[in-house]
Amino acid sequence: MIGEWTPTDYTAGQIAANLESVRRRMAAAAARAGRDPHDVLLVAVSKTHPMAMIEAATAAGQRDFGENRLEELWPKVEAAEAAHLDVAWHFIGTIQSRKTDAAVGPWALIHSVDRPKIAQRLSRDAAAAGQVLRVLLEVNVSGEESKHGFAPAELLAAATELAVLPGIRIEGLMTMAPLVADPEAARPVFRALRELRDELSVRCLQAEWRHLSMGMTNDFEVAIEEGATIVRVGSAIFGTRS
Repeated sequence: MIGEWTPTDYTAGQIAANLESVRRRMAAAAARAGRDPHDVLLVAVSKTHPMAMIEAATAAGQRDFGENRLEELWPKVEAAEAAHLDVAWHFIGTIQSRKTDAAVGPWALIHSVDRPKIAQRLSRDAAAAGQVLRVLLEVNVSGEESKHGFAPAELLAAATELAVLPGIRIEGLMTMAPLVADPEAARPVFRALRELRDELSVRCLQAEWRHLSMGMTNDFEVAIEEGATIVRVGSAIFGTRS
């Protein structure tokens, strides 16, 4: 999964150029919304891509990377440490309830706490390890059956109880919009997540609610216009995953 970089993969120069293009587009979207571009964090989604591509991205100034499988993540953590890379890891995949202990690790942020049981078990396992994990709560704004996450009403009811769990620190929300041809069609989803975050900021003062992780390759500009503080971009940087 993290093997050799084949001739069909992007070159280091292409990855650097792609990163620069994504950053320009992010800055333009922030400007359209009257926002400071520095208030939006780019997480490069490196899942299934080899370490050589992560190394190329770090050489181009990228620090934050997103992974969705624990068994793929740990060898990359070891390789990054061996290469003395300055990398911040984000976990963006679904966490199984029986594997919450394995999800306690060196995360900058876990984006995908999708139900109370996962929050409770992560808190238990993190506290047992003497850690407090920074997390986002995943919300299924669109209501699609194929997507994970809290329903908005469910989260409003559970937020205060989750916010006081000792082993996690809630810092905001995450969502995945439907994959649509026109990015504008995703705008209502992003706007709804922002409005939910604003309501939680008033109703649940025990958490910070500062982050909105929303927007991917096909729609990150619209997400930024609607208030995203984190965008998760993969193929626009690394090309299509194998």
